[in-house]
Amino acid sequence: MPHTFTRSRATWLIYLLLGFYAYCLNIFGPITPFLKNELDLTYTVSSFHFSAFALGMIAAGLIGHAVIQRIGRWWAAWVAVFGMSLSAGLLISGQTPVLTISASFLMGLIGSLLLSVVPSVLADEHGAQTAKALSEANVIASLISSAAPVLVGWLAASSLGWRTALLLTLAAALILRLAFNGVQLASAAVTEEVTQSKQRLPRRFWVYWLALMFGVSVEFCMIFWSADYFETILGMPKADAAQAVSLFLGGMIVGRFLASRLVQRFSVHQILTVSVLVAAVGFLLYWTATAPLLGMIGLALTGLGTAALYPLLLTLTIATVPGNTARASARASLASGVAIFALPLLLGRLADALGIHLAYGIILLLLIAVFAILQGSGRLTQSA
Repeated sequence: MPHTFTRSRATWLIYLLLGFYAYCLNIFGPITPFLKNELDLTYTVSSFHFSAFALGMIAAGLIGHAVIQRIGRWWAAWVAVFGMSLSAGLLISGQTPVLTISASFLMGLIGSLLLSVVPSVLADEHGAQTAKALSEANVIASLISSAAPVLVGWLAASSLGWRTALLLTLAAALILRLAFNGVQLASAAVTEEVTQSKQRLPRRFWVYWLALMFGVSVEFCMIFWSADYFETILGMPKADAAQAVSLFLGGMIVGRFLASRLVQRFSVHQILTVSVLVAAVGFLLYWTATAPLLGMIGLALTGLGTAALYPLLLTLTIATVPGNTARASARASLASGVAIFALPLLLGRLADALGIHLAYGIILLLLIAVFAILQGSGRLTQSA
């Protein structure tokens, strides 16, 4: 492994683009209570917004590598950024669930091209240090996305309104484009990727893909429903409940920063195993809390444990398909799409039927599943 880790302007651009995407994605949880009240929605219909975004992710995961091969990473990245911000504008202008859910789908479809661009660029630029690069990228993403619940809560209590938090994405897209004018995103040889795209993905890829899907499910069920959980179960005011989501994201910031350092001293498998255990302890504290303070401590601890799951499992997944990072990244993004589509919707359905508290028990089952897969695939992970 090289001793020097160099961050080029392209690396910093990729870090910030992932942060932009994470902000747009993580804002859905904090705005859901406001959409639910203004449009008089059930839990299930509220969850359709996240599920529609996820359907867009799934579609992007299926076609993303082909789009990138045709138009290149640079164009794909900026189409994703501006397409996502314009779709956010459609969301805040929608006055019916049909419009807001459709806008959510467009955000996922267009914006999720970034999920194919980001890992593939970092893998090609940093090679053996991809785990560090992806961990750092996710630290930046967590830092930026942690502003989402804070801004929603603060703006909702002001004369500007919660919609302004989404309107800011257009300004951010313009600033990024101007600040990184001229930066190129190099691609691997197209002929190599076209040839590789005809080959079947190995079994190891799908083992890690399954663990990745469950890990992402934990992350976004917590992000999407924790604001409502604090309001409904622990009696917090709506604006305070929306801001409390930032504790989970804050825990993820710390966890991903630690992961970016620990990967140089410990195996990925060891870090992931400890992370799952920490997340489980935090979730049990959150789930059994009877006071807001204990719930918030548990939420932060759950975020700390969950933090490393996505970047490190993604690293292992992509590493199984060397020389074809675009296709591997696109297919790996399917895990996120499937998780975000199915699990928040399932949790919403369970909440309508059983109540949000009992429904949240699905998180513990997901963590157990991730732990079981990691232990079962330990030899594969250590040899990766």
